Amino acid sequence: MPEFVNISVYKFVDLDNLADRKAELLPLCNQLNLRGTILLSLEGINMFLAGTRENIDTFFETIRKQPEFADLQPKESVSDHQPFSRMLVRLKKEIISMGVEAIRPKVRTSAKLTAKELKQWLDDGKDVTLYDVRNDYEIEVGTFKNAVPAGIDHFRLFPEATKQLPEDTKKKPLVMFCTGGIRCEKAGPLMEEQGFEQVYQLDGGILKYFEECGGDHYDGDCFVFDKRVAVDPSLQETDADQCYACQSVLTADQQKSPLYKPPHSCPLCFRTEDQRQQDLLEERNNLFALHANPLPGSIPYNNVRPMNVPLRFENKPVLEFLTDMHARLTAEYWRGECEDGKVVFNGKTLAADDEVRAGWRVEHLLPQTTEPDVNAAVKFLHEDEGLIVVNKPAPLPMHACGRFNRNSLVFLLGKVFSGERLRILHRLDSNTTGVVLFARKKSVTRPIHEQFKAGTVAKVYLAKVNGHPAEDKFCCDEKISEEAKAAGSRAIETSDAGLTAETEFEVVRRQSDGTALVRCYPKTGRTNQIRLHLSHLGFPIVGDPTYSAGAKANEKQSLTVDDPPMCLHALSLTLVHPLMGKEITFDAPVPAWADAE
Repeated sequence: MPEFVNISVYKFVDLDNLADRKAELLPLCNQLNLRGTILLSLEGINMFLAGTRENIDTFFETIRKQPEFADLQPKESVSDHQPFSRMLVRLKKEIISMGVEAIRPKVRTSAKLTAKELKQWLDDGKDVTLYDVRNDYEIEVGTFKNAVPAGIDHFRLFPEATKQLPEDTKKKPLVMFCTGGIRCEKAGPLMEEQGFEQVYQLDGGILKYFEECGGDHYDGDCFVFDKRVAVDPSLQETDADQCYACQSVLTADQQKSPLYKPPHSCPLCFRTEDQRQQDLLEERNNLFALHANPLPGSIPYNNVRPMNVPLRFENKPVLEFLTDMHARLTAEYWRGECEDGKVVFNGKTLAADDEVRAGWRVEHLLPQTTEPDVNAAVKFLHEDEGLIVVNKPAPLPMHACGRFNRNSLVFLLGKVFSGERLRILHRLDSNTTGVVLFARKKSVTRPIHEQFKAGTVAKVYLAKVNGHPAEDKFCCDEKISEEAKAAGSRAIETSDAGLTAETEFEVVRRQSDGTALVRCYPKTGRTNQIRLHLSHLGFPIVGDPTYSAGAKANEKQSLTVDDPPMCLHALSLTLVHPLMGKEITFDAPVPAWADAE
């Protein structure tokens, strides 16, 4: 098998015409069948390359013809395979990124200590601080005995890391080291500016120390940034591997673990399905909170509300259409909106007496809209490729309605799942909390809708009611009006025209304040069904703004964030998951009002 020579070399030198240099170096490397990475910046060059002995030598013969590269002296090791998968030449702001522009190694760097000098110091037991400036995952592979780790996972964090060193460290000799020395070129001057008085850098880094001194005073191997992962003190490739998922370096024994499943996981980062689900839900919670703060509808914006014209309004005046579709708003209001040019169709303003056509999409323009505040403390309960399940707080409308558009659950979820179309599978009132399901696919939407329609979805609600029911278990099957009443409310229907409705109830406990905690099992899914049935039975839900004694539906349907809560909570929902082919239950935590005695 061919032997590959692996080289690393850097030089801080003023460079110009970087694009032209790249255009020369990349074809040269490709012609010589070299692989690796060359970094070019205005501050210098940094190279990691591998190829045959002959081709590596030819490369350096060519590049040393340029005066700025004439003295390049690469560090070498060998391997029986090509450790790089491709050849890259990149233009960078820095050849080693620390983010402190004032540090210029070409102008000034710290004193260098040769590998043999360091070994002599350690042999003699000299009182010196060994400071490892590499990343934590590199240090885990090996480091000098008694070395102090910088405690970083990226070199940009180094300037802050040095501040954690004890103050007396500034007075005595400190030898910093890294893989090949390049990081120390910047670390040294920085530490001197911070007041460290005797700073040295290990010339050539760990690799040069291995080359000249072997493994004396060193524990373990040295991490390298190629497929070899690590080399031992004889500069031979070890049997270490690196996890693609978490970047941890793995021993041979760790690679034998059943938890090592490249490229997905290793024993150090393996997560069970439940753990991965919890990580995902926490990520979703954080992202949702980011989009909900500030509330998007609480910032003034130009709102456009569409209204589709039904067939019954064919050739009817605009004013008749508007007042009939929005009975809570007066004809005077809509006439004024028309006069102000805020009612349009296809960009053309409509007068109050213009005629509409069935199928038109009329738009109501609402400039500088500000929506009422809502409770956006949504928590994700479950996510898979077909379903999103959340615990909805209150007050929070499910979708755009009335005064709400952007301050709604659907709008906010659209921000979190940008590019997806989530489909509502069932609805909760703005004032009701608990389990809500959304479908991510059409193939999931229809089967679940059919389960809701067939009544096979098991729903459990928790309610706190005024009064103490006489029976521990009771039910209500009063019909509910199909047509909406004031502010969208419903009523118990005594005629045959009503919609059938059935709810079963079970008392959890009767409380000393005159209220009771009740589990509710709706067998049908009518609008406001649980609230209406409990109110009809004489046990209205605590905090219900519409169906409590003395409440007027046309005055207040939705609560504000400052109002006491309406004590109705969708506790759990059980259905057959279309993609899993089995029954699954989604539970929401019990709210605080249900725990309080």
